[in-house]
Amino acid sequence: MDTSQRYKIVFCTPALYSPGGVERVVSYKVSYFAEQLGYDVTIILTEGRGRDCYFPLSEKVQVVNFELGFEALWQVSFAKKIVLYLTKQWQYKKLLKAELMRIRPDITISMLRREINFLTDIPDGSIKIGELHVNRANYRNFTTKNRISIRQVFSKWWSYSLLGHLRRLDKMVLLTDAAINDWPELDNKIKIQDPLPFQIDAKSPLLCKQIVSIGRFDYEKGIDLLLQVWQKVEKQMPDWKLDIYGNGNRNPYLLKMRQLGIDSSRCHLHGPIKDVKKEYLNSSVFVLPSRYEGFGLVLIEAMACGVPVVSFDCENGPRSIITDGEDGFLIPTFDIDAFAEKIILLMQDENLRRLMGEKAQKSAAKYDIDSIGLQWKQLFDELMANR
Repeated sequence: MDTSQRYKIVFCTPALYSPGGVERVVSYKVSYFAEQLGYDVTIILTEGRGRDCYFPLSEKVQVVNFELGFEALWQVSFAKKIVLYLTKQWQYKKLLKAELMRIRPDITISMLRREINFLTDIPDGSIKIGELHVNRANYRNFTTKNRISIRQVFSKWWSYSLLGHLRRLDKMVLLTDAAINDWPELDNKIKIQDPLPFQIDAKSPLLCKQIVSIGRFDYEKGIDLLLQVWQKVEKQMPDWKLDIYGNGNRNPYLLKMRQLGIDSSRCHLHGPIKDVKKEYLNSSVFVLPSRYEGFGLVLIEAMACGVPVVSFDCENGPRSIITDGEDGFLIPTFDIDAFAEKIILLMQDENLRRLMGEKAQKSAAKYDIDSIGLQWKQLFDELMANR
């Protein structure tokens, strides 16, 4: 790949210490930009004082952490949160402006968190790109049961203001066609999907009687729904087991297991894991029970290892990745019986697992980092040529 254009690029994202999908993609992508494309890359963080990056990060990538502690806002009331938020926002704007004026990047990329409120006002001369990893309906969701509340007023004000900021971006990067359609007000959109964060160099033999799922232990990821599915599956397939990996509070799900009478010797809830590839290669089916997704990086990871996948057809990532009945199964959202049925089908039919696994691995090839990296390079070249 031609690396003659060595741009200076700044990424703005809250933190890199967490084992989340965005952190994984950002770490892998910026390392590729620095190592393979020769770009001068800096990441600016606001959280994670004294904490190392969870995923590997190239030594060529510079990291600046303002250590503002926005995460502390989750521990206070909503009213107090607004005051603290505005104070920290003022500090963030001051620090980010000074840093961008010092660095003078060619391109600044925001993960569309707190800096989107002022990024396009900073006169550092850089091209401004936004990159969104969640669907619109769940982007800064301030929903409340109260008919009228401070939260609702704040939500309406913030949503109105947000569109103005997004329109001023030079480009808005979204992950799926559905996400593109979510923002009809914008005419600066482009689709660039997340890259597969490892090389396709091995394949699961699909002989281990193990189902695997990877995702945070929270409402969005639907682990409670998966446990309902597994209650039905384990009764019919007594020699198989389910392993679930993720960060977050597992206690409510352990309680759910007991309430459902699930055999704890065959259903295990684990913490986060760095070597996810090893788990994919040791499993025979991957399941994604999410209520909604921005993309579904774990799907392409499992598919790249030749593992057939079963996922709810939730908004809005899985349907852009899975070809139903070919390389996996898309299940009508929240249909527990249908989800269990497809898992059992794959468990019982080794030939079907192999066929779907082969097609899954071929499907995942288009997410190779060289292919996705080329799309980013072309975007940078185009924007720089037109500046």
